[in-house]
Amino acid sequence: QVQLVESGGGLVQPGGSLRLSCAASGSTRNIYSMGWYRQAPGKQRELVVTITNGDNTNYADSVKGRFTISRDNAKNTVYLQMNSLKPEDTAVYYCNAKTVELLKLDDNWGQGTQVTVSS
Repeated sequence: QVQLVESGGGLVQPGGSLRLSCAASGSTRNIYSMGWYRQAPGKQRELVVTITNGDNTNYADSVKGRFTISRDNAKNTVYLQMNSLKPEDTAVYYCNAKTVELLKLDDNWGQGTQVTVSS
C-alpha cells in the first residue's frame, strides 16, 4: 500500500501561482503512475494531470499551458506548479498514485489540499 501526503494549498488571487507537493511512502516500488485530480463543490472529481514512470504526461485541456507536473524520484515526490490561476481552478486537489502488484491494479489517494482562487 502507498501513503500520500499533499501540501502547498491555500488562497491565491486570480493570476497568481501555487505549487503543490505530494510525498509518497510505503510500497512506492509498485507505483507506475502519479498525478493530480481535483473536485470542486457540487462537481465530480476530475483529472488534472498524470505522469507515468516513463515521464509521459496527460493534462486536462483546461490546465494546459498553465500547470506543470514534475517529479523527484529520489524523494518519491511529485509537484504541481500552477500558474495563471483562475477562480474556476478552486477545488480540493487530490494526489493519486496508481500501483500494480501481482497483476492487481489499485488507486491510492491523498487526503486532499484546498486551493482557493479569489480576489
